[in-house]
Amino acid sequence: MAGGMHELPVSRRTLHGTYDRDAAPLLSIEPGDRVRFETLVSSWRVDREGTVFSPRDPERDRGHALTGPIAIRGARPGDMLAVHVGTVRPAAWGESGAGGGPWGLNREMGLQDAPFLRMVWDLDRDRGAGTNSLGQRVRLKPFMGVMGMPADVAGLQPTRPPGAQGGNIDCRELVTGSTLYLPVAVDGGLFSVGDGHAAQGDGEVGGIAIECSMECVDLTFDLVADPPIRSVYAETPAGLITFGFDEDLDRAAAAALDAMLDLTVARGLFPDRVHALAVATVVVDLRITQMVNQVRGVHAVLSPDAFMDAAKS
Repeated sequence: MAGGMHELPVSRRTLHGTYDRDAAPLLSIEPGDRVRFETLVSSWRVDREGTVFSPRDPERDRGHALTGPIAIRGARPGDMLAVHVGTVRPAAWGESGAGGGPWGLNREMGLQDAPFLRMVWDLDRDRGAGTNSLGQRVRLKPFMGVMGMPADVAGLQPTRPPGAQGGNIDCRELVTGSTLYLPVAVDGGLFSVGDGHAAQGDGEVGGIAIECSMECVDLTFDLVADPPIRSVYAETPAGLITFGFDEDLDRAAAAALDAMLDLTVARGLFPDRVHALAVATVVVDLRITQMVNQVRGVHAVLSPDAFMDAAKS
Protein backbone atom coordinates (compact mmCIF):
# COMPACT_ATOMS: atom_id res chain seq x y z
CA MET A 1 0.00 0.00 0.00
CA ALA A 2 3.02 2.30 -0.37
CA GLY A 3 1.99 5.59 -1.91
CA GLY A 4 1.83 9.32 -1.49
CA MET A 5 0.88 11.20 1.67
CA HIS A 6 -1.65 14.06 1.73
CA GLU A 7 -3.16 16.24 4.47
CA LEU A 8 -6.66 17.67 4.69
CA PRO A 9 -7.08 19.96 7.73
CA VAL A 10 -10.35 21.39 9.00
CA SER A 11 -11.24 24.70 7.34
CA ARG A 12 -14.22 26.39 5.76
CA ARG A 13 -12.99 25.02 2.42
CA THR A 14 -12.83 21.39 3.58
CA LEU A 15 -16.05 21.16 5.63
CA HIS A 16 -19.49 20.19 4.37
CA GLY A 17 -22.65 18.58 5.75
CA THR A 18 -24.20 16.85 2.73
CA TYR A 19 -23.12 14.47 -0.03
CA ASP A 20 -23.13 15.67 -3.63
CA ARG A 21 -22.19 13.61 -6.67
CA ASP A 22 -21.38 16.85 -8.52
CA ALA A 23 -19.06 18.29 -5.85
CA ALA A 24 -15.53 19.18 -6.92
CA PRO A 25 -12.99 17.05 -5.02
CA LEU A 26 -10.53 18.84 -2.77
CA LEU A 27 -7.89 16.22 -3.55
CA SER A 28 -7.39 13.68 -6.29
CA ILE A 29 -5.19 10.81 -5.11
CA GLU A 30 -3.80 7.57 -6.48
CA PRO A 31 -4.79 4.14 -5.15
CA GLY A 32 -2.36 3.32 -2.36
CA ASP A 33 -2.12 6.94 -1.18
CA ARG A 34 -2.66 7.93 2.44
CA VAL A 35 -4.60 10.98 3.60
CA ARG A 36 -4.33 12.51 7.07
CA PHE A 37 -7.66 14.15 7.84
CA GLU A 38 -8.68 16.49 10.62
CA THR A 39 -12.37 16.40 11.50
CA LEU A 40 -14.76 18.56 13.47
CA VAL A 41 -17.23 17.20 16.02
CA SER A 42 -20.42 16.14 14.19
CA SER A 43 -22.47 18.96 15.78
CA TRP A 44 -20.09 21.56 14.28
CA ARG A 45 -19.05 22.72 17.77
CA VAL A 46 -15.51 24.01 18.03
CA ASP A 47 -14.94 24.07 21.81
CA ARG A 48 -16.17 22.50 25.02
CA GLU A 49 -18.28 25.58 25.75
CA GLY A 50 -20.46 24.75 22.74
CA THR A 51 -19.45 27.46 20.26
CA VAL A 52 -20.70 26.48 16.80
CA PHE A 53 -18.53 26.77 13.69
CA SER A 54 -19.36 29.79 11.52
CA PRO A 55 -20.20 30.54 8.80
CA ARG A 56 -22.39 27.59 7.81
CA ASP A 57 -24.47 27.20 4.69
CA PRO A 58 -28.02 26.26 5.82
CA GLU A 59 -28.40 23.78 2.94
CA ARG A 60 -24.94 22.40 2.21
CA ASP A 61 -23.94 22.18 5.90
CA ARG A 62 -27.14 20.88 7.46
CA GLY A 63 -25.82 17.41 8.42
CA HIS A 64 -22.73 15.99 10.11
CA ALA A 65 -19.57 18.06 9.81
CA LEU A 66 -17.56 16.09 7.23
CA THR A 67 -14.09 16.65 5.80
CA GLY A 68 -13.70 16.11 2.04
CA PRO A 69 -14.53 15.06 -0.53
CA ILE A 70 -11.54 13.37 -2.13
CA ALA A 71 -11.41 11.55 -5.45
CA ILE A 72 -9.49 8.31 -6.01
CA ARG A 73 -8.17 8.23 -9.55
CA GLY A 74 -9.50 5.29 -11.53
CA ALA A 75 -12.48 4.66 -9.23
CA ARG A 76 -15.52 3.78 -11.32
CA PRO A 77 -19.06 2.63 -10.53
CA GLY A 78 -18.94 -1.07 -9.78
CA ASP A 79 -15.55 -0.85 -8.05
CA MET A 80 -15.12 -1.27 -4.31
CA LEU A 81 -13.17 1.33 -2.35
CA ALA A 82 -10.99 -0.20 0.37
CA VAL A 83 -10.43 2.24 3.25
CA HIS A 84 -7.61 1.13 5.55
CA VAL A 85 -7.92 2.79 8.98
CA GLY A 86 -4.65 3.87 10.58
CA THR A 87 -4.13 6.23 13.51
CA VAL A 88 -7.30 7.81 14.92
CA ARG A 89 -6.53 10.42 17.60
CA PRO A 90 -9.34 12.35 19.33
CA ALA A 91 -9.21 15.93 20.52
CA ALA A 92 -9.01 16.62 24.27
CA TRP A 93 -12.78 16.87 24.81
CA GLY A 94 -16.01 15.32 23.60
CA GLU A 95 -19.74 15.45 24.21
CA SER A 96 -22.63 13.05 24.65
CA GLY A 97 -26.22 13.77 25.56
CA ALA A 98 -29.84 12.72 25.93
CA GLY A 99 -33.30 14.23 25.90
CA GLY A 100 -34.37 17.23 23.90
CA GLY A 101 -36.45 15.53 21.22
CA PRO A 102 -37.36 12.24 19.53
CA TRP A 103 -33.89 11.41 18.26
CA GLY A 104 -32.11 8.29 19.52
CA LEU A 105 -34.41 6.28 21.77
CA ASN A 106 -35.46 9.33 23.81
CA ARG A 107 -39.12 8.94 22.82
CA GLU A 108 -39.19 5.25 23.69
CA MET A 109 -37.57 6.02 27.06
CA GLY A 110 -40.10 8.78 27.83
CA LEU A 111 -37.45 11.51 27.60
CA GLN A 112 -38.55 13.21 24.38
CA ASP A 113 -39.80 16.30 26.24
CA ALA A 114 -36.95 16.45 28.75
CA PRO A 115 -34.49 19.34 28.30
CA PHE A 116 -31.43 18.32 26.33
CA LEU A 117 -28.59 17.26 28.61
CA ARG A 118 -25.21 17.96 27.03
CA MET A 119 -22.52 16.01 28.86
CA VAL A 120 -18.93 17.13 28.27
CA TRP A 121 -16.08 14.61 28.58
CA ASP A 122 -12.38 15.15 29.20
CA LEU A 123 -10.45 12.79 26.94
CA ASP A 124 -7.06 11.52 28.10
CA ARG A 125 -5.77 10.22 24.80
CA ASP A 126 -2.50 8.85 26.19
CA ARG A 127 -4.21 6.77 28.88
CA GLY A 128 -7.23 5.93 26.71
CA ALA A 129 -9.75 7.20 29.27
CA GLY A 130 -12.69 9.60 29.19
CA THR A 131 -14.07 11.33 32.29
CA ASN A 132 -17.53 12.94 32.43
CA SER A 133 -19.01 15.64 34.64
CA LEU A 134 -20.08 12.99 37.17
CA GLY A 135 -16.48 11.85 37.59
CA GLN A 136 -17.13 8.54 35.84
CA ARG A 137 -14.35 7.11 33.64
CA VAL A 138 -14.76 4.95 30.55
CA ARG A 139 -12.30 3.34 28.16
CA LEU A 140 -11.82 5.11 24.86
CA LYS A 141 -12.15 3.16 21.63
CA PRO A 142 -12.01 5.85 18.95
CA PHE A 143 -13.45 5.34 15.48
CA MET A 144 -15.14 7.34 12.73
CA GLY A 145 -18.92 7.22 12.63
CA VAL A 146 -19.14 8.47 9.03
CA MET A 147 -17.01 7.17 6.18
CA GLY A 148 -18.84 7.27 2.89
CA MET A 149 -19.54 8.59 -0.58
CA PRO A 150 -22.51 9.98 -2.50
CA ALA A 151 -25.00 7.86 -4.37
CA ASP A 152 -25.53 8.48 -8.09
CA VAL A 153 -28.55 10.75 -7.62
CA ALA A 154 -28.91 14.45 -8.34
CA GLY A 155 -28.92 17.11 -5.65
CA LEU A 156 -27.67 17.33 -2.08
CA GLN A 157 -27.90 14.07 -0.13
CA PRO A 158 -28.32 13.86 3.67
CA THR A 159 -25.57 12.48 5.88
CA ARG A 160 -27.75 10.98 8.60
CA PRO A 161 -28.94 7.64 7.18
CA PRO A 162 -26.27 5.14 6.11
CA GLY A 163 -26.75 3.47 2.74
CA ALA A 164 -25.24 1.56 -0.14
CA GLN A 165 -22.14 3.81 -0.23
CA GLY A 166 -21.59 3.66 3.52
CA GLY A 167 -21.81 6.95 5.38
CA ASN A 168 -23.16 7.18 8.91
CA ILE A 169 -22.58 3.51 9.77
CA ASP A 170 -21.67 4.16 13.43
CA CYS A 171 -20.06 0.74 13.90
CA ARG A 172 -17.84 0.74 16.98
CA GLU A 173 -15.61 -2.00 15.51
CA LEU A 174 -14.18 0.21 12.73
CA VAL A 175 -11.11 1.07 14.78
CA THR A 176 -7.43 1.33 13.86
CA GLY A 177 -6.40 -1.78 11.95
CA SER A 178 -9.75 -2.14 10.16
CA THR A 179 -10.46 -2.05 6.44
CA LEU A 180 -13.88 -0.84 5.31
CA TYR A 181 -15.10 -1.77 1.83
CA LEU A 182 -17.53 0.65 0.16
CA PRO A 183 -19.22 0.32 -3.26
CA VAL A 184 -18.34 3.17 -5.62
CA ALA A 185 -21.33 4.84 -7.30
CA VAL A 186 -19.74 7.84 -9.09
CA ASP A 187 -16.44 8.41 -10.86
CA GLY A 188 -13.71 9.09 -8.32
CA GLY A 189 -15.87 7.97 -5.41
CA LEU A 190 -15.85 11.40 -3.67
CA PHE A 191 -15.09 10.07 -0.18
CA SER A 192 -15.67 12.11 3.00
CA VAL A 193 -15.12 11.35 6.69
CA GLY A 194 -16.42 12.78 9.97
CA ASP A 195 -18.51 12.11 13.09
CA GLY A 196 -15.59 11.08 15.27
CA HIS A 197 -16.49 8.94 18.28
CA ALA A 198 -14.19 8.50 21.27
CA ALA A 199 -16.39 5.67 22.58
CA GLN A 200 -19.81 4.22 21.79
CA GLY A 201 -21.99 1.30 22.80
CA ASP A 202 -23.67 -0.91 20.22
CA GLY A 203 -26.94 0.77 19.27
CA GLU A 204 -25.82 4.34 20.14
CA VAL A 205 -29.04 4.40 22.16
CA GLY A 206 -29.01 8.04 23.31
CA GLY A 207 -28.62 9.28 19.76
CA ILE A 208 -24.97 10.29 20.04
CA ALA A 209 -21.81 8.65 21.37
CA ILE A 210 -18.88 10.57 22.85
CA GLU A 211 -18.80 12.83 19.82
CA CYS A 212 -15.44 14.50 19.31
CA SER A 213 -13.22 16.25 16.84
CA MET A 214 -10.29 14.22 15.57
CA GLU A 215 -6.80 15.67 15.47
CA CYS A 216 -5.63 12.89 13.17
CA VAL A 217 -7.43 10.32 11.03
CA ASP A 218 -5.00 8.42 8.81
CA LEU A 219 -6.76 6.58 5.97
CA THR A 220 -5.16 4.71 3.08
CA PHE A 221 -7.21 4.03 -0.05
CA ASP A 222 -7.17 1.15 -2.52
CA LEU A 223 -9.52 -0.06 -5.24
CA VAL A 224 -10.96 -3.57 -5.59
CA ALA A 225 -12.11 -4.16 -9.17
CA ASP A 226 -13.81 -7.53 -8.58
CA PRO A 227 -15.17 -7.54 -5.00
CA PRO A 228 -16.53 -10.79 -3.50
CA ILE A 229 -19.83 -9.05 -2.66
CA ARG A 230 -21.38 -5.76 -3.76
CA SER A 231 -22.44 -4.39 -0.38
CA VAL A 232 -20.61 -2.68 2.49
CA TYR A 233 -18.39 -4.98 4.56
CA ALA A 234 -15.29 -4.74 6.73
CA GLU A 235 -12.30 -6.63 8.07
CA THR A 236 -11.65 -5.56 11.66
CA PRO A 237 -9.78 -6.73 14.77
CA ALA A 238 -13.16 -8.06 15.96
CA GLY A 239 -13.55 -10.15 12.81
CA LEU A 240 -15.21 -10.13 9.43
CA ILE A 241 -18.27 -7.84 9.42
CA THR A 242 -21.19 -7.37 7.02
CA PHE A 243 -23.91 -4.75 7.37
CA GLY A 244 -27.64 -4.34 6.89
CA PHE A 245 -29.58 -1.05 6.88
CA ASP A 246 -33.36 -0.77 6.81
CA GLU A 247 -36.20 1.04 8.56
CA ASP A 248 -37.25 -2.38 9.86
CA LEU A 249 -34.83 -4.04 12.29
CA ASP A 250 -35.71 -7.56 11.11
CA ARG A 251 -34.97 -6.67 7.49
CA ALA A 252 -31.71 -5.00 8.50
CA ALA A 253 -30.69 -8.17 10.34
CA ALA A 254 -31.62 -10.32 7.35
CA ALA A 255 -29.58 -8.09 5.02
CA ALA A 256 -26.50 -8.31 7.26
CA LEU A 257 -26.79 -12.10 7.48
CA ASP A 258 -27.46 -12.46 3.76
CA ALA A 259 -24.27 -10.56 2.99
CA MET A 260 -22.30 -12.71 5.46
CA LEU A 261 -23.50 -15.91 3.78
CA ASP A 262 -22.49 -14.59 0.35
CA LEU A 263 -19.11 -13.36 1.60
CA THR A 264 -18.15 -16.59 3.37
CA VAL A 265 -19.16 -18.66 0.34
CA ALA A 266 -17.20 -16.34 -1.97
CA ARG A 267 -14.14 -16.75 0.26
CA GLY A 268 -14.38 -20.52 0.05
CA LEU A 269 -15.32 -21.22 3.65
CA PHE A 270 -18.45 -23.12 2.57
CA PRO A 271 -19.65 -24.76 -0.66
CA ASP A 272 -23.02 -22.97 -0.69
CA ARG A 273 -25.37 -20.74 1.32
CA VAL A 274 -27.14 -23.65 3.01
CA HIS A 275 -23.87 -24.88 4.50
CA ALA A 276 -22.96 -21.29 5.37
CA LEU A 277 -26.19 -20.76 7.29
CA ALA A 278 -25.87 -24.11 9.08
CA VAL A 279 -22.53 -22.95 10.50
CA ALA A 280 -23.45 -19.25 10.86
CA THR A 281 -26.07 -20.14 13.44
CA VAL A 282 -23.17 -21.41 15.60
CA VAL A 283 -20.41 -18.84 14.99
CA VAL A 284 -21.90 -15.59 13.59
CA ASP A 285 -23.11 -12.86 15.95
CA LEU A 286 -25.79 -10.34 14.95
CA ARG A 287 -25.34 -7.03 16.72
CA ILE A 288 -27.35 -3.82 16.60
CA THR A 289 -25.06 -1.21 15.09
CA GLN A 290 -27.30 1.79 15.71
CA MET A 291 -30.99 2.56 16.27
CA VAL A 292 -30.92 6.28 15.65
CA ASN A 293 -30.33 7.31 12.05
CA GLN A 294 -33.76 7.00 10.37
CA VAL A 295 -32.83 3.45 9.37
CA ARG A 296 -31.75 0.68 11.73
CA GLY A 297 -28.29 -0.82 11.41
CA VAL A 298 -27.27 -4.41 12.12
CA HIS A 299 -23.84 -5.94 11.68
CA ALA A 300 -23.01 -9.63 11.41
CA VAL A 301 -19.67 -10.60 12.95
CA LEU A 302 -17.55 -13.67 12.25
CA SER A 303 -14.81 -13.68 14.87
CA PRO A 304 -11.24 -14.51 13.77
CA ASP A 305 -11.15 -17.31 16.36
CA ALA A 306 -14.56 -18.75 15.45
CA PHE A 307 -12.94 -21.98 14.24
CA MET A 308 -10.58 -23.78 16.59
CA ASP A 309 -8.02 -24.66 13.91
CA ALA A 310 -8.12 -21.05 12.63
CA ALA A 311 -7.66 -22.43 9.10
CA LYS A 312 -10.85 -20.88 7.78
CA SER A 313 -11.19 -17.76 9.97
